[in-house]
Amino acid sequence: MIILPLEWFPLNKPSAGDYFHMAYNVITPFLLLKLIERSPKTLPRSVVYVSIIVFVMGASIHLVGDSVNHRLMFSGYQHHLSVRENPIIKNLKPETLIDSFELLYYYDEYLGHSMWYIPFFLILFIYFTGCFTPAKEESRMPFAAWLLVGPSSLYYWYLVTEGQIFILYIFTFFAMMALVMHQKRKGLVLDSNGLFLFYSFMLTLLFIGAWVVWLWNDKILRKKYPGVIYIPEPWAFYTLHLSNLQPAGDGA
Repeated sequence: MIILPLEWFPLNKPSAGDYFHMAYNVITPFLLLKLIERSPKTLPRSVVYVSIIVFVMGASIHLVGDSVNHRLMFSGYQHHLSVRENPIIKNLKPETLIDSFELLYYYDEYLGHSMWYIPFFLILFIYFTGCFTPAKEESRMPFAAWLLVGPSSLYYWYLVTEGQIFILYIFTFFAMMALVMHQKRKGLVLDSNGLFLFYSFMLTLLFIGAWVVWLWNDKILRKKYPGVIYIPEPWAFYTLHLSNLQPAGDGA
């Protein structure tokens, strides 16, 4: 969206970002299946297939919800506010339309994210269980892998913050640490692939911590995310502090 802004495309047609998201929904399931094939420990085939199907369903729901929600910005919708607090939503008639927008938000932010990320992290963890070796000389990452740890961590940071899945992420990370300690007692260490994933998750936690500290005193975002775990979405931060589309909708 930064390189090819939404305003370059008809609002009633898919944008370039939507087509990339469609490609993601097709390509990623095959990559996840390849990860499973590389792991000596795996789930029954039927469970793997169901997980991939649920993943595609969740990612597709998210695609539709995000596509619509991003276009609502052109009508003055502000993502840092709840659905019912948005000026353009308050003025909808009949009021039952507000329930429809809340349903769209539920499909996008809750149901879609759960169906997308739970199978995704499950498959990553299953893959991680097979990334152990008794040969310590294999427990090294090549230089190219070190260069990719940063971008990989930023990707997971975005998934966790924008997807609001910190609980799922942190439990996966804790499970990975517990597995590392358990395997160490058996004389096994992480191979280069396991180290890459483990370090990516570790650096992701640092990025999340820095993100939270930076926005800790933001009163508007605090109101949008009032729970015990305060992790603002980057998209909400964008519409609140960076978007140049908001002024057009402030009078709605």
